[in-house]
Amino acid sequence: MEVALTVLALLVMTALSGLLGRLLPFRIPLPLLQIAAGSAVSFLGFSVPLSSELFLLLLMPPLLFIDAYRIPMREFGELRTVILSLAVGLVIFSTIAGGYAVHWIMPAILPVAGMALAAALSPTDAVSVNSFLATAQAPARLVQILNGEALLNDASGLVCFKFAVAAATTGLFSLKAASSNFVYVSFGGVLIGAGLGWLFARIELMALRRGYDDSSNHILISLLIPYIIYLIADAVECSGILASVAAGIAIRLTGVMSETQIETRLRATTLWDQLCSTLNGLVFIMLGQQLPGQVEQAAHIVRSAGLTPWMLPLAIVGIQCAMSALRAIWIVANGLVFYSVGKLTHHPQALPSWRNVLVMTLAGARGAVTLAAIISLPSENDMPERTVLVVLATGVIITSLMLATFGLPRALKLLPRNDGETPAQREILETRITLIRSGIAALQAEQARLPSNANRTNDTVSLLMTEFNERLRRLDPSLDDSEGKRSGSVQRKRDELMLRLRIVRLQRRVLHSLLTDRNINDLTERAIGRQLDVREQEFLMELNDLPQLPEPPPAETLIAAAPEERRHAGLE
Repeated sequence: MEVALTVLALLVMTALSGLLGRLLPFRIPLPLLQIAAGSAVSFLGFSVPLSSELFLLLLMPPLLFIDAYRIPMREFGELRTVILSLAVGLVIFSTIAGGYAVHWIMPAILPVAGMALAAALSPTDAVSVNSFLATAQAPARLVQILNGEALLNDASGLVCFKFAVAAATTGLFSLKAASSNFVYVSFGGVLIGAGLGWLFARIELMALRRGYDDSSNHILISLLIPYIIYLIADAVECSGILASVAAGIAIRLTGVMSETQIETRLRATTLWDQLCSTLNGLVFIMLGQQLPGQVEQAAHIVRSAGLTPWMLPLAIVGIQCAMSALRAIWIVANGLVFYSVGKLTHHPQALPSWRNVLVMTLAGARGAVTLAAIISLPSENDMPERTVLVVLATGVIITSLMLATFGLPRALKLLPRNDGETPAQREILETRITLIRSGIAALQAEQARLPSNANRTNDTVSLLMTEFNERLRRLDPSLDDSEGKRSGSVQRKRDELMLRLRIVRLQRRVLHSLLTDRNINDLTERAIGRQLDVREQEFLMELNDLPQLPEPPPAETLIAAAPEERRHAGLE
């Protein structure tokens, strides 16, 4: 019962923090608000004991799985060299150089213990990065690099952390053993995730082609897949995190979702969106819950060691600055190497500007993986610096999140603005035009195939041909528009869709009134209500396709003649 109440309380806090973020007169980024909410309830006495294994198992597999499933595969392949350089090279560089930086900032921490801290801090957090970039107008290329790095650097960071902890507790370190273990953990995780993901997808495809397409069962299996694959990879001491990522990519490449019914796809998309939003909130709330305890531990350390109260906060800021500086140095060096190689191979590469370097540095926020790694440190009997390292890591997590929260939006404003059409918008428009042209070609083929006396079918084809040509005229700016018909066509279609939306919203009110007056039952209301929802969504999507989209009308601005319709419907 206590566990159930704890879970419900965390979900309530997640929901209330989102509601509070919308009601406040000033904008506070949701991750920071959720951290504050977690800290506030912790001060009030509500605390959740945190296990690193349980934390990673319950929250991370589905989040990383769906992020990998939705990653743009074409861009991921094009940027693989840059992403791997950041995900592996930067982690190793940050672990070694960061360990000595921690020792320099706090001489009481040995360099090898400092490397354990730096290794835990080296992975950027995919959840945090996505949360901060979701509402920011960041260039698509930067977002793709940062997302790819955050998805892949967890395994390299955890392997470096594991060997740094072993060296700190035993005094032994083998570069050969560390390298071979890194290869086993990383490639083993990728192979297990990709293999099992492909196997699950093939089984699902076989079932679909034999007529079995139960949407509820399909969605439930999709929710369980990342957990199953994570546990299998973890059982053989491979990276469960990389296995979840590889499974998401493998299942995406099989195209299994395109074989399912439209209801399955719509329900799965809605459910995964809701699950990701909820789990993201839980991650930040649980991060915030650890903060008061870490502050109390920090105060105890300061008092027992007779240090100045500002010692640990200054050390946290110093470590954050050191890790950010190392990240910036690697990004610049990486850019110079790629630029030089590009000149030698006659494939010119652009040097990263200081603005891009600043954005990528500020986006290196730490989060769940860092917290899970640092609380898994051995006891103080084996590692005397444990309490100090946990306090420093928690402080750097909070500092990096605040830096990304307040610094990243300002840094993005320094980037050159693209007031015109972005490449992504242009690609979407060109794809829509291509699809319309394919429809017109199919109608022309149908028209040529039909006999001349098939008047009824010819009329249908002619009507559809007129509709598709009109849609092409509205979307394709390359067509001749010397008479100015395009703008008129766009405006007429916009007026039509706005009116259709208002009618659908009126019909929903009439339907609700019919139910309230007991003229229809709940089953009828639910069936017709779903049809109205789908129709409204279709109109809104078509409205989004039009150039210069206006804001859709609010629900309150319904047809002024609503009472008249209600009388005709027999409601008054």
